Amino acid sequence: MTAPAGSDVRSATAGLPARADRRGGSGGSPPRDSALLAALQTVRDPELDEPITSLGFVTSCTVSAAGDAEVRLRLPTYFCAPNFAFLMVADAYDAVSALPGVRRTEVVLEEHFASDAINGGVAAHAGFARSFDGEAVGELHGLRADFLRKAVMAGTDQVCRPLLDAGTDPARLLEMTLGELPPSSPLRRLRQRRAELGLPAGDDAPLVIDPATGARVTAGAAPLHLRRARTTRISLEANGSICRGMLRRRYDTPGLGEEEQ
Repeated sequence: MTAPAGSDVRSATAGLPARADRRGGSGGSPPRDSALLAALQTVRDPELDEPITSLGFVTSCTVSAAGDAEVRLRLPTYFCAPNFAFLMVADAYDAVSALPGVRRTEVVLEEHFASDAINGGVAAHAGFARSFDGEAVGELHGLRADFLRKAVMAGTDQVCRPLLDAGTDPARLLEMTLGELPPSSPLRRLRQRRAELGLPAGDDAPLVIDPATGARVTAGAAPLHLRRARTTRISLEANGSICRGMLRRRYDTPGLGEEEQ
């Protein structure tokens, strides 16, 4: 969640277009607060590839009888990277705004050094570059894609590791397709991340692919690829644990939907 050493807002150089103006989902009665929380469960920390709810980042979410929704978010430190924070606030806004019966949405990131710029930019549908005018050199679509590719690598290990531990030959993994595997939560997650990147995710898609191209990994490249997949998974899990620990130290109350680890 914290920015890498020596980096600043300028590190995000790819382009996420400014979001369309959303003034709420289709008409109808306002949703329950629980529906807001369910919508927020689809919003992920881009670096950790985990829902902001299970991480404890949601302080509150409410909706009035008139359909005005308010979401308050928090992060593990005051200096969490503003590009990651912007993505989470913007995604939370979009997820809640899409709910039927929501007339207006406000998402407030609390106690962060860039809260004003992030909250104001999301509310104005300004995009990251305009929200940090003079500091950011581009939008965040490329950054999001980079993290999705890491999620695909981590998901590949989550799916392949049990097979390898059970004695499956690595060469056999290269021949397998997603449809040959039994249904599981890690497999569903891997399919989803691949689909978000436009990579093959159907039953006939190869199990082990290059997340940059979607091509099947060759036998010569497989050992390094599988080691990288395992390293990526371990890194994501370790960073998630660190963030949870910092959040607990900063706040003494659990977030809405937070999962104990």
